[in-house]
Amino acid sequence: MAKQVLRLEPDIELKFKGPFTDVVTSELKLTNPSDQKVCFKVKTTAPKRYCVRPNSGIIDPNQSVNVSVMLQPFDYDPLEKNKHKFMVQTMFAPDGPIESQEQLWKEAKPESLMDSKLKCLFEIPNDNNQTREETEKIKPVKQVQLETSQTIKSSPESEGRKGESDKQRLQAEIEKLQDENKSLKDSEARLRKTALKETVSSTPSYTPTPETKQDLMSQITAFPNIVIIIAALIIGVILGKMLL
Repeated sequence: MAKQVLRLEPDIELKFKGPFTDVVTSELKLTNPSDQKVCFKVKTTAPKRYCVRPNSGIIDPNQSVNVSVMLQPFDYDPLEKNKHKFMVQTMFAPDGPIESQEQLWKEAKPESLMDSKLKCLFEIPNDNNQTREETEKIKPVKQVQLETSQTIKSSPESEGRKGESDKQRLQAEIEKLQDENKSLKDSEARLRKTALKETVSSTPSYTPTPETKQDLMSQITAFPNIVIIIAALIIGVILGKMLL
C-alpha cells in the first residue's frame, strides 16, 4: 500500500466535546500538496453514529477540503470504552474526465490505495464548566423566589382591606342592634303605660301598697335589661367570629 499523499489535520484523532445531548461536530482538513488530483473517501466503523459531509470527492493540486464529521446525540457512558475509528482512503485520480467516482473506487487496484486512520476521542466538560452550568440553572430559581416574596409582601394589604370591610360590617351590625334596642325601649314604655292603665281600670277600689308598686316596677324594668343582655351576647358572638 502506498504512502498517504494527503496531509490530515488532525492526523491522529478526532475530538468531540460533550455534553452529547446535541450534534457535536469535529472538523477534518484534507490538503493535497501534490501536483495531481487526488480522490478521497471517508469511512467509519460506526456509520449510524456519525454523519460526514462531504464523505468523498476530488481535491485539486495544492488545494484543501474541510470535512465535517458530525456525532449524533447519545447517552454518554464514561465506563464504555470508545472504539470508534475513521479511515481516510485516497488514490490519485486518472487523467481525463471521471464519469463515476463509485465505479472508479470499485475498479481501483489495492496497491494504488492510500489509507490513514484516526481515532475518536470524547471529551467531557471539566468541573468548572459544570459548576458554571449549574450556577446558570440556579439563577431562574432565585427569580422565582423573588417573585414569590413580592406576592407574600402584597398579601398584608389584602388582609388590611378585608379587615376594614369586616370592621364596617361589624359597625353596621352594632348600629342595627342599637336601633333594635331603641325600638324595644319604646315598645317597653308603651307596654308600661298600657299595663298601668289596665291595672287602674280593672281594680278601681284597690289601692296598691308601696310594696306592690315596687314589685310591678321591678318586673317592668327587668324587661329592657334582658333585651340588653341578649344584644350583648349577639355582639360578642360576632366579635368572636371576626377574631378567628
